[in-house]
Amino acid sequence: MRPIPIVFHVGPVQIHTYGIGLAITFLFSSWYLVKRFRDAGAPWRWAPSAAVWIIAAAILGARVVHVAANLSYFTANPGEIVMVWHGGLSSFGGLLFGVPTGIVLERRHCPDVSVGRALDLAAPVLAAGWGVGRLLGPQLMIAGGGRETAAWYGMEYAGSVGRRVPVPIFQSIESFAVFGAMLLIGRMFGSRPDGLLIAVAAALWGLARCGDQFFWLGTPGRWDPVEVAGLTMSAVGWASAVFLVWRARRRTGARLWLASILRTAR
Repeated sequence: MRPIPIVFHVGPVQIHTYGIGLAITFLFSSWYLVKRFRDAGAPWRWAPSAAVWIIAAAILGARVVHVAANLSYFTANPGEIVMVWHGGLSSFGGLLFGVPTGIVLERRHCPDVSVGRALDLAAPVLAAGWGVGRLLGPQLMIAGGGRETAAWYGMEYAGSVGRRVPVPIFQSIESFAVFGAMLLIGRMFGSRPDGLLIAVAAALWGLARCGDQFFWLGTPGRWDPVEVAGLTMSAVGWASAVFLVWRARRRTGARLWLASILRTAR
Protein backbone atom coordinates (compact mmCIF):
# COMPACT_ATOMS: atom_id res chain seq x y z
CA MET A 1 0.00 0.00 0.00
CA ARG A 2 1.21 3.51 -0.80
CA PRO A 3 1.67 5.97 2.08
CA ILE A 4 -1.25 8.23 2.96
CA PRO A 5 -0.42 11.95 2.44
CA ILE A 6 0.80 13.42 5.73
CA VAL A 7 -0.03 16.99 4.74
CA PHE A 8 -2.46 18.72 2.43
CA HIS A 9 -3.38 22.29 1.65
CA VAL A 10 -6.60 24.25 1.91
CA GLY A 11 -5.68 27.36 -0.05
CA PRO A 12 -2.44 28.67 1.46
CA VAL A 13 -2.95 26.80 4.73
CA GLN A 14 -0.94 23.61 5.29
CA ILE A 15 -2.80 21.02 7.34
CA HIS A 16 -1.15 17.98 8.91
CA THR A 17 -3.17 14.78 8.64
CA TYR A 18 -1.59 13.58 11.89
CA GLY A 19 -3.00 16.56 13.80
CA ILE A 20 -6.50 16.07 12.41
CA GLY A 21 -6.39 12.43 13.48
CA LEU A 22 -5.37 13.33 17.01
CA ALA A 23 -8.07 16.02 17.22
CA ILE A 24 -10.73 13.48 16.23
CA THR A 25 -9.33 11.07 18.82
CA PHE A 26 -9.50 13.67 21.58
CA LEU A 27 -13.07 14.63 20.69
CA PHE A 28 -14.13 10.99 20.73
CA SER A 29 -12.40 10.33 24.05
CA SER A 30 -14.00 13.40 25.66
CA TRP A 31 -17.45 12.34 24.49
CA TYR A 32 -16.98 8.77 25.67
CA LEU A 33 -15.69 9.87 29.09
CA VAL A 34 -18.84 11.93 29.63
CA LYS A 35 -21.00 9.03 28.46
CA ARG A 36 -19.32 6.55 30.83
CA PHE A 37 -19.87 8.77 33.88
CA ARG A 38 -23.41 9.72 32.89
CA ASP A 39 -24.47 6.13 32.18
CA ALA A 40 -23.07 5.06 35.56
CA GLY A 41 -25.16 7.68 37.36
CA ALA A 42 -22.03 9.52 38.49
CA PRO A 43 -21.56 13.31 38.31
CA TRP A 44 -20.48 14.12 34.78
CA ARG A 45 -20.90 17.82 34.06
CA TRP A 46 -17.33 18.46 35.16
CA ALA A 47 -15.94 15.98 32.64
CA PRO A 48 -16.01 18.02 29.38
CA SER A 49 -13.86 20.84 30.77
CA ALA A 50 -11.70 18.36 32.70
CA ALA A 51 -11.06 16.43 29.50
CA VAL A 52 -9.43 19.52 27.98
CA TRP A 53 -6.97 19.72 30.87
CA ILE A 54 -6.35 15.97 30.85
CA ILE A 55 -5.63 16.00 27.12
CA ALA A 56 -3.35 19.03 27.43
CA ALA A 57 -1.44 17.37 30.29
CA ALA A 58 -1.20 14.11 28.34
CA ILE A 59 0.21 15.85 25.25
CA LEU A 60 2.70 17.80 27.36
CA GLY A 61 3.80 14.69 29.23
CA ALA A 62 4.02 12.62 26.06
CA ARG A 63 6.25 15.21 24.42
CA VAL A 64 8.40 15.85 27.51
CA VAL A 65 9.18 12.16 27.96
CA HIS A 66 9.88 11.69 24.25
CA VAL A 67 12.26 14.66 24.20
CA ALA A 68 13.96 13.44 27.40
CA ALA A 69 14.39 9.98 25.91
CA ASN A 70 16.00 11.48 22.80
CA LEU A 71 17.77 14.38 24.48
CA SER A 72 20.95 14.26 22.40
CA TYR A 73 18.97 14.64 19.17
CA PHE A 74 16.82 17.50 20.43
CA THR A 75 19.81 19.25 21.99
CA ALA A 76 21.29 19.38 18.50
CA ASN A 77 17.90 20.28 16.96
CA PRO A 78 16.07 22.41 19.54
CA GLY A 79 13.72 23.87 16.97
CA GLU A 80 12.08 20.46 16.53
CA ILE A 81 11.02 20.12 20.17
CA VAL A 82 7.59 21.61 19.43
CA MET A 83 7.11 19.82 16.10
CA VAL A 84 4.67 17.21 17.36
CA TRP A 85 3.24 16.87 13.85
CA HIS A 86 6.42 14.94 12.99
CA GLY A 87 5.45 12.40 15.65
CA GLY A 88 7.20 11.78 18.91
CA LEU A 89 4.61 11.43 21.69
CA SER A 90 5.44 8.91 24.38
CA SER A 91 2.43 6.88 25.50
CA PHE A 92 3.94 6.39 28.95
CA GLY A 93 4.56 10.13 29.25
CA GLY A 94 0.94 10.80 28.35
CA LEU A 95 -0.23 8.46 31.09
CA LEU A 96 2.31 9.86 33.56
CA PHE A 97 0.92 13.39 33.22
CA GLY A 98 -2.66 12.75 32.12
CA VAL A 99 -3.85 10.24 34.73
CA PRO A 100 -2.76 12.24 37.82
CA THR A 101 -4.35 15.35 36.29
CA GLY A 102 -7.60 13.45 35.87
CA ILE A 103 -7.48 12.17 39.46
CA VAL A 104 -6.92 15.67 40.86
CA LEU A 105 -9.84 17.08 38.86
CA GLU A 106 -12.10 14.17 39.79
CA ARG A 107 -11.37 14.60 43.50
CA ARG A 108 -12.12 18.31 43.21
CA HIS A 109 -15.41 18.03 41.34
CA CYS A 110 -16.94 14.72 42.50
CA PRO A 111 -15.29 13.59 45.75
CA ASP A 112 -18.17 11.21 46.48
CA VAL A 113 -16.92 8.93 43.70
CA SER A 114 -13.90 6.91 44.82
CA VAL A 115 -10.68 7.14 42.84
CA GLY A 116 -10.90 3.43 42.05
CA ARG A 117 -14.40 3.73 40.63
CA ALA A 118 -13.50 6.84 38.63
CA LEU A 119 -10.49 5.08 37.12
CA ASP A 120 -12.66 2.08 36.28
CA LEU A 121 -15.07 4.36 34.44
CA ALA A 122 -12.14 5.90 32.56
CA ALA A 123 -10.33 2.63 31.75
CA PRO A 124 -12.41 1.71 28.66
CA VAL A 125 -12.08 5.32 27.48
CA LEU A 126 -8.29 5.04 27.59
CA ALA A 127 -8.32 1.74 25.70
CA ALA A 128 -10.80 2.87 23.04
CA GLY A 129 -9.11 6.25 22.66
CA TRP A 130 -5.74 4.59 22.21
CA GLY A 131 -7.22 2.29 19.55
CA VAL A 132 -8.71 5.18 17.59
CA GLY A 133 -5.60 7.29 18.06
CA ARG A 134 -3.26 4.65 16.66
CA LEU A 135 -5.23 4.57 13.41
CA LEU A 136 -5.68 8.33 13.10
CA GLY A 137 -2.32 9.42 14.53
CA PRO A 138 0.94 7.47 13.96
CA GLN A 139 -0.56 5.67 10.99
CA LEU A 140 -0.67 9.07 9.26
CA MET A 141 2.69 10.53 10.30
CA ILE A 142 6.26 10.51 9.03
CA ALA A 143 7.98 7.14 9.58
CA GLY A 144 4.93 5.79 11.40
CA GLY A 145 5.68 2.10 10.81
CA GLY A 146 7.95 -0.37 12.54
CA ARG A 147 10.82 -2.49 11.28
CA GLU A 148 11.30 -3.16 7.59
CA THR A 149 9.53 -6.28 6.37
CA ALA A 150 8.90 -8.26 3.20
CA ALA A 151 5.65 -9.74 4.57
CA TRP A 152 2.39 -9.31 2.69
CA TYR A 153 1.01 -6.94 5.32
CA GLY A 154 3.91 -4.49 4.99
CA MET A 155 3.02 -0.88 4.23
CA GLU A 156 4.93 2.09 2.88
CA TYR A 157 5.18 5.12 5.14
CA ALA A 158 6.22 8.65 4.25
CA GLY A 159 9.82 9.26 5.28
CA SER A 160 10.71 5.55 5.41
CA VAL A 161 12.47 3.35 2.88
CA GLY A 162 10.84 0.06 2.00
CA ARG A 163 7.78 -1.67 3.39
CA ARG A 164 7.27 -1.50 7.14
CA VAL A 165 5.37 -3.45 9.77
CA PRO A 166 2.11 -1.49 10.22
CA VAL A 167 2.57 -1.22 13.98
CA PRO A 168 -0.13 1.45 14.48
CA ILE A 169 -2.73 -0.89 12.97
CA PHE A 170 -1.57 -3.79 15.14
CA GLN A 171 -1.61 -1.55 18.22
CA SER A 172 -5.12 -0.42 17.39
CA ILE A 173 -6.28 -4.05 17.24
CA GLU A 174 -4.59 -4.74 20.58
CA SER A 175 -6.21 -1.69 22.16
CA PHE A 176 -9.68 -2.64 21.02
CA ALA A 177 -9.06 -6.15 22.38
CA VAL A 178 -8.25 -4.59 25.77
CA PHE A 179 -11.35 -2.41 25.39
CA GLY A 180 -13.47 -5.51 24.75
CA ALA A 181 -11.99 -7.18 27.82
CA MET A 182 -12.96 -4.15 29.92
CA LEU A 183 -16.55 -4.26 28.71
CA LEU A 184 -16.73 -8.03 29.26
CA ILE A 185 -15.40 -7.81 32.80
CA GLY A 186 -17.74 -4.94 33.56
CA ARG A 187 -20.72 -6.93 32.31
CA MET A 188 -19.82 -10.24 33.97
CA PHE A 189 -18.66 -8.89 37.34
CA GLY A 190 -21.03 -6.16 38.37
CA SER A 191 -19.99 -6.42 42.03
CA ARG A 192 -16.25 -6.24 41.32
CA PRO A 193 -14.00 -4.20 43.63
CA ASP A 194 -13.28 -0.63 42.61
CA GLY A 195 -10.04 -0.35 40.68
CA LEU A 196 -10.17 -3.81 39.11
CA LEU A 197 -10.85 -2.58 35.58
CA ILE A 198 -7.99 -0.10 35.51
CA ALA A 199 -5.66 -2.72 37.03
CA VAL A 200 -6.50 -5.29 34.35
CA ALA A 201 -6.28 -2.62 31.64
CA ALA A 202 -2.78 -1.69 32.82
CA ALA A 203 -1.76 -5.35 32.94
CA LEU A 204 -2.96 -6.12 29.42
CA TRP A 205 -1.89 -2.87 27.78
CA GLY A 206 1.56 -2.89 29.40
CA LEU A 207 2.18 -6.42 28.16
CA ALA A 208 1.02 -5.51 24.65
CA ARG A 209 3.17 -2.38 24.60
CA CYS A 210 6.23 -4.39 25.63
CA GLY A 211 5.52 -6.92 22.88
CA ASP A 212 5.13 -4.19 20.27
CA GLN A 213 8.50 -2.74 21.15
CA PHE A 214 10.25 -6.11 21.36
CA PHE A 215 8.96 -7.60 18.11
CA TRP A 216 8.39 -4.61 15.83
CA LEU A 217 9.93 -1.37 17.07
CA GLY A 218 12.97 -1.77 19.30
CA THR A 219 16.52 -2.76 18.45
CA PRO A 220 16.67 -6.58 18.10
CA GLY A 221 18.51 -8.31 20.89
CA ARG A 222 18.54 -5.31 23.24
CA TRP A 223 16.13 -4.36 26.00
CA ASP A 224 15.06 -0.75 25.97
CA PRO A 225 13.17 1.47 28.46
CA VAL A 226 9.80 1.02 26.73
CA GLU A 227 9.95 -2.76 27.10
CA VAL A 228 10.96 -2.46 30.76
CA ALA A 229 8.21 0.09 31.42
CA GLY A 230 5.62 -2.10 29.70
CA LEU A 231 6.58 -5.18 31.70
CA THR A 232 6.63 -3.17 34.92
CA MET A 233 3.18 -1.74 34.24
CA SER A 234 1.85 -5.21 33.44
CA ALA A 235 3.32 -6.71 36.61
CA VAL A 236 1.91 -3.91 38.78
CA GLY A 237 -1.46 -4.26 37.08
CA TRP A 238 -1.70 -8.01 37.66
CA ALA A 239 -0.49 -7.68 41.25
CA SER A 240 -3.05 -4.94 41.91
CA ALA A 241 -5.87 -7.00 40.37
CA VAL A 242 -5.00 -10.04 42.50
CA PHE A 243 -4.78 -7.90 45.63
CA LEU A 244 -8.13 -6.20 44.98
CA VAL A 245 -9.89 -9.51 44.43
CA TRP A 246 -8.23 -11.06 47.50
CA ARG A 247 -9.17 -8.09 49.69
CA ALA A 248 -12.76 -8.12 48.45
CA ARG A 249 -13.10 -11.86 49.14
CA ARG A 250 -11.56 -11.41 52.59
CA ARG A 251 -13.97 -8.60 53.44
CA THR A 252 -16.90 -10.65 52.19
CA GLY A 253 -15.75 -13.58 54.31
CA ALA A 254 -15.41 -11.34 57.36
CA ARG A 255 -18.93 -9.99 56.87
CA LEU A 256 -20.35 -13.50 56.55
CA TRP A 257 -18.46 -14.59 59.68
CA LEU A 258 -19.79 -11.58 61.65
CA ALA A 259 -23.31 -12.24 60.39
CA SER A 260 -23.12 -15.87 61.54
CA ILE A 261 -21.98 -14.77 65.01
CA LEU A 262 -24.89 -12.32 65.27
CA ARG A 263 -27.35 -14.98 64.21
CA THR A 264 -25.93 -17.37 66.83
CA ALA A 265 -26.15 -14.69 69.54
CA ARG A 266 -29.82 -14.21 68.82
